[in-house]
Amino acid sequence: MPTTSSSASFDPARGLAVLRTPNSVYAVRIGADGSPRHLHWGAPLDTDALGGLPAAASPAASSFEADPAPDELAPQTGARFGPAGLQVRFADGTRGAQWSFTGHTVHGGELRLRLADRRYPLAAELCYRVRPDSDVIERWVELIHTGADDAGPISVDRLDSASWATPALPDYRLSHLVGGWNSEFQLHRDRLPVAETVLTSRRGVTSHHANPWLALDDGTADEEHGEVWSTALAWSGSWRITVHRDPVGRTTWTGGFGHEGLTWTLGPGESLHTPVFAGLHTRDGFGGASRAWHTHLRTAVLPDPERDRPVVYNSWEATGFDVDQAGQLRLARLAARLGAELFVLDDGWFGGRTSDRAGLGDWKPRPEAFPDGLRPLADEVHRLGMAFGLWVEPEMVNRDSELHRAHPDWVVHAPTRDATELRNQLMLNFARPDVEAWAHRTLDQLVRENDVNWLKWDANRVVTEAGWAGHPDPDRLWIDHTRAVHRIMDRLRTDHPGLRIEACAGGGGRADLGILARTDQVWTSDNTDPVDRIGIQHGFSQLFPAQTMAAWVTDSPNLATGRTTPLRFRFHVAMAGALGLGADLTAWSEEDLDEAAAFVARYKEIRPLVQHGRQHRLTGPGGVTAVHYASQDGAEHAVLAWRPATRFGHQPAGLALPALDPAARYLDVDEGTTHSGAVLTRRGIDLRLPAGDYASRLIRLRRTI
Repeated sequence: MPTTSSSASFDPARGLAVLRTPNSVYAVRIGADGSPRHLHWGAPLDTDALGGLPAAASPAASSFEADPAPDELAPQTGARFGPAGLQVRFADGTRGAQWSFTGHTVHGGELRLRLADRRYPLAAELCYRVRPDSDVIERWVELIHTGADDAGPISVDRLDSASWATPALPDYRLSHLVGGWNSEFQLHRDRLPVAETVLTSRRGVTSHHANPWLALDDGTADEEHGEVWSTALAWSGSWRITVHRDPVGRTTWTGGFGHEGLTWTLGPGESLHTPVFAGLHTRDGFGGASRAWHTHLRTAVLPDPERDRPVVYNSWEATGFDVDQAGQLRLARLAARLGAELFVLDDGWFGGRTSDRAGLGDWKPRPEAFPDGLRPLADEVHRLGMAFGLWVEPEMVNRDSELHRAHPDWVVHAPTRDATELRNQLMLNFARPDVEAWAHRTLDQLVRENDVNWLKWDANRVVTEAGWAGHPDPDRLWIDHTRAVHRIMDRLRTDHPGLRIEACAGGGGRADLGILARTDQVWTSDNTDPVDRIGIQHGFSQLFPAQTMAAWVTDSPNLATGRTTPLRFRFHVAMAGALGLGADLTAWSEEDLDEAAAFVARYKEIRPLVQHGRQHRLTGPGGVTAVHYASQDGAEHAVLAWRPATRFGHQPAGLALPALDPAARYLDVDEGTTHSGAVLTRRGIDLRLPAGDYASRLIRLRRTI
């Protein structure tokens, strides 16, 4: 029977580790060869029944077949021919680890399995953690060189955080996210081939093109029903996940930081710790998996989950690089009139920044635009009742900048290669302690001197020609740069309580559990077209809760697509996340401004549901999609429904709301009508959408009995 708590245990007599969550069990067995082997991950069961399984893997059917027992972290030794999560090379050229199990520790919900190589000075701890009232299992690895000072170095070609396995299923389907700039988070569900399927980023950031989240099912799960296994890596740099379906039906996957071709070196006494690779199992379909992830982020990842995300106004689409104090003040006064709670001054305020060709790295106000600095603008924004935010891109530099002229060696580069400029900029090497110190000092001063409440931290290029001249272990750049970004964000939040940070990388290029452990939300995409955003937001919601999803209302026609859409439709799409405004308000009519103010006020009424409620994704007839947000106690509900295009011959039909209680009755707060929960869950609610394309509606329901 499911429990309401989580626990970790280890039985030394049986070599059996068990992790229990409210709705699942994860079991590991120490094999006769000393390697931890996967036994079970899925619905709760009596672990005494696992005692009859062999302590070691069964002999292979032939000398050509792989060992059938999945590893928790596969080395390169033994009859293992799938992807190896641990790839090491010792000083004498020997490859691969052969483990002896040396013990375990259990502290509350954390379990550690300790391993040591039989002949070489290498040890590892496989770490597991479960949290109260959560089905998420967090896993990571700590690798240690245990040799004496004169022992040779150990090369690490691969160190994954975890390997995972599903039970044998009739078939396998892989859900994952793909895309590109302006088209992030496109959800794909594909039958898993009998092959190795690699999901990866080689860009030094999480990537627009893939995301380190996936889900597996047997091909029959839907939004509310079916078993789903899902994992997510908490890493904001390059990464790789390899899913292996072998010809006899086993499916495993292994993943962690870094991509192929990198090597890290461990000297005596040194260690390498991986990021967390988290996983969960549910029997409540893809929607149940998403809601479990959303709860995990709110309870174990986000730094300030209970705090409402403010309605933001951002100046970028209104002004581009044509920034000055007078223009920003006009926008700020209009934003305050609409009900914005945060005003963010975007690119173009600093150094010689009148285009993307100069100024990055020189984080001082541009005197032609702000002759008295930023403080007068910040003070006026605060007087208007809004918080003040600032766009920064601290990891980047233009050649045409004082910083690059003073410190050209700070750039990520290979000395004998020509540097590739992307968006006319280069990347600073935050793996260098002096560059990290400069970045923290610069940002700390900006926040302190200008009373900044919010930083929008952007990163508009990726890593090329990676190098670190003079460093004995140059591939550490790929790890240490990302960890420096994380450290700086952590220090800024500690130094400035109340400071909030938005993650951005040319849109949604840096969205993961690692970055969200020190930021409040993610700029989801530079594409604000509401039709495109429906699909982008659908994919984003597979892992991330709505409070982390920045969603703006911008001008029409849209800058990215040229599509013209009504203001009502633009607002209803953006109200499904952390609402923002990014239009040139000085060009809006009085009628548009008044309508927008009404929508902002309406959003604030449903914000507790959107940002803190349980989300259910819905699909209705005639091209209708919707999201349903329910309060945690099930008393209050908000439904946002959209129909981008009208289809001939499709008569309006009800939208079923399966998250409601069939035994209850519900009041339509705006219409004053009462509905049966049984009718709403089965036949649905009449949306009464406006005629024509780009139709949308917000419905608010309240349980009465």
